[in-house]
Amino acid sequence: MNVMRTASATALIVALLGSAAATVAWRGAAAEAGAGELRLDDPGTLVVVDAKGHRVRQTNREGKELATGPDCRRAAVAAGTLVCLRGLPGPFSSEVRVYRSGKAEPEVTLPVWGNPSRARVSPSGHLVAWTVFRSGDSYAASGQFSTTAGIYDLRNGNHYGSLEDFTVLGDDEHTRPEDRNFWGVTFAADDRTFYATMSSKGSTHLVRGDLATRELTALHPNVECPSLSPDGTRIAYKKKVGADWHLHVLNLQTGEDTALAAPAGVDDQAAWLDDDTIAYGKADRGRPFVYTVPADGSGKPVKLVEGSSPSVTTSEH
Repeated sequence: MNVMRTASATALIVALLGSAAATVAWRGAAAEAGAGELRLDDPGTLVVVDAKGHRVRQTNREGKELATGPDCRRAAVAAGTLVCLRGLPGPFSSEVRVYRSGKAEPEVTLPVWGNPSRARVSPSGHLVAWTVFRSGDSYAASGQFSTTAGIYDLRNGNHYGSLEDFTVLGDDEHTRPEDRNFWGVTFAADDRTFYATMSSKGSTHLVRGDLATRELTALHPNVECPSLSPDGTRIAYKKKVGADWHLHVLNLQTGEDTALAAPAGVDDQAAWLDDDTIAYGKADRGRPFVYTVPADGSGKPVKLVEGSSPSVTTSEH
């Protein structure tokens, strides 16, 4: 393991855990930044981030606005829990805020070193994950960015630190520890299993993670920003084909890979609205919009609502 990389990752985890312990990870927020108007446990609605003010918006499937929420760069919702990844003043400074249904103030606030990239909530609403961009790793060229992904358990305050500190199984041929990067966490329903992207030596891999053992298993190459289907059988992801990303769906049981009818150039972590429909963000004439597309490769994209970082509300378990 690269010494500077290890020291950097360790410092990050210590800073996060120390800050969380000092404040018990519970901090209030100004009322105007709250989420009290959002109906997070109202199933079937869409939560997106507005392009203009970076505010969370809740809409129905037809795009009609139902409520607005906090200021976020990335957001995700499930089972009455909203995770909000927001940028702070200063370079590579962010904050993870977690809101519960009907509460205007965040239950949990965690400092994060990096710029907002991705956010996810487990189907149960018990786990939240985030990805941030950062710089300064000793292996990276000047000006090159890397990523850090973290997971937090709302039930017991367990911070799993960086995925860089998990053990990677079956990867000797494809990766090297000093330049591993992780991003795009997505959770299974058991609150133990998750999937993410791992990159090393210029290639990317889908990995399956186990929170209990803190182990990662490399599964499939050329997978970025995975999103697990509600039934737990398929991964929607972006795949590099030539110079562009294309949305695909990978069947975890059969290995069948299906190209979706979305256009090239989708740089997003897609979201499943249900077992048959996928939502993603893409710019149109300089403005971000959320589109939907069938998960079986048929049909064509449908523009749904202006915004980015889509996810669908589900009922509390």
